[in-house]
Amino acid sequence: MSIPESYRSKKAFLILTSVLMALTFSGWLAMLNNFAVERAAFTGAEIGMLQSLREVPGFLAFTAVFLLLVISEQTLALISLCLMSIGVAITGLFPFEIGLYATTVLMSVGFHYFETVNNSLSLQWLSKSEAPAVLGQLISIKAIVSLVTYAVIWLFFAVLMLSYSTAYLIIGSIGFILFLWLWLTFPKFTAPVEQHKKLILRKRYWLYYLLTFFSGARRQIFIVFAGFMMVEKFGYSASNIASLYIVNHLFNWYFAPKIGHWIGKVGERKALTIEYCGLILVFVGYGLVDNAYIAAGLYVVDHIFFAMAIAIKTFFQKIAAPEDIASSSGVSFTINHIAAVVIPAAFGLIWLANPAMVFYLGAAMALVSLGLSQLIDRELLLKQHIETEALQTDSGVKAV
Repeated sequence: MSIPESYRSKKAFLILTSVLMALTFSGWLAMLNNFAVERAAFTGAEIGMLQSLREVPGFLAFTAVFLLLVISEQTLALISLCLMSIGVAITGLFPFEIGLYATTVLMSVGFHYFETVNNSLSLQWLSKSEAPAVLGQLISIKAIVSLVTYAVIWLFFAVLMLSYSTAYLIIGSIGFILFLWLWLTFPKFTAPVEQHKKLILRKRYWLYYLLTFFSGARRQIFIVFAGFMMVEKFGYSASNIASLYIVNHLFNWYFAPKIGHWIGKVGERKALTIEYCGLILVFVGYGLVDNAYIAAGLYVVDHIFFAMAIAIKTFFQKIAAPEDIASSSGVSFTINHIAAVVIPAAFGLIWLANPAMVFYLGAAMALVSLGLSQLIDRELLLKQHIETEALQTDSGVKAV
C-alpha cells in the first residue's frame, strides 16, 4: 500500500516506530507477572533473575556502534523492532523458566537496541529548536498507545477469555506486521552527517555522562522501590497499581508535549533545576509518608518528572559534534544502565535494614544532579566559544 510522500517523513518514521515499541513492550509487560506466576510457576527468585537478564542488553547497548559498520541506523532500528515483536509473539509458547528467560532476552535485545538508535536518530533528524517539543510529543504518543494496549489486554482476558499464548501472539504479530509495513513503505533516509563507527568517549561530554548516570539511578529507585513500597507498606493490590499506571500514562499523554515546549523556551538548566528540586522533595516524601493517598500522589508526580529528562538529551544535542551522536547514544545508554545492574541488589540490602534510607539516598542523588545541572550553561558557553574559535581559524586559513 502506497502512502503520500508527505507522510513518509523522518518525523512520521519516529512516531510510527515509537507506536510499535510502546504497543509491544506494554503488552509484554502487562501480562508478564501473571504469566510468570500462573504458567511458568515463578517465585521471587526467578522474577529477580528475569529482570536482571532483561537489563543486560541495555548495559551492552554500546555494542550497537559496531553493527553500524555494516548497516544503517534506520535499518538497525527496524531490525530491533522485528526482534522485539518476535520475542513478544513467542513468549506465551515457552511457559517454563529457561524459555521465559530466552524470550525475555530476545525481546530486550530488540527493545534496548531500538531505544539506543531511536535516541540517536531523533537528535540527528530533529533541529535543536524543535527537538524538545517533538520529544515531548513522542512521550505523549507512547503513553496513549500504552493506555490503549492495557485496555486491549483487559478485553483479551476479561471478555474474550484468551490464553496467554494467544494474547502474546496477537500483540507480537501486530508489531511484526507494522514492522513489515515500515520496512516496505518508508524510504531509506540519508544521515545529515556521517556518523563515527567507533566508540566515542570525550572529556567535554563529562557533564552529560554524569547527568545520564544519575538519571538511570533515579529511574531504578522509582521502578524497583517506589512501586514495591506501595505494595509492602500500603497494601496496594494489583488493580490499585494498574490504576496508578493508567493515571501516570494519562498525565504523560497530556503534560509531556507541554513540558517539551516549555523546555524549549526556558532552557535545559532551568528545567532540570526544577526537576531535581522536585525530586528531592518527592524522595524525602517517600521516606516520611504514612498515608496511602499521599504516597500515590508522590508516585504520580515522580513519574511526571520523567518527561523533564528530555532536557538531558537536548543538552547533549547542543554540545555534541554531529558526527558523535550515534556512538555517544550507545555509550550513554550503557552508562544509564550501570545503575540498573548495581542499584536493585545493593539498595535491596539497604531496604532490609531501613526502607526510608533508600529514598533518602535517592534524594542525595537528586541533590548531586541539582548541583551538576547548574553547570549546563557554562558547558553551552564553552561549546559556543570552541565553535567561534574554529570559525575564526577557518576564516584565517581561507584568507591566507
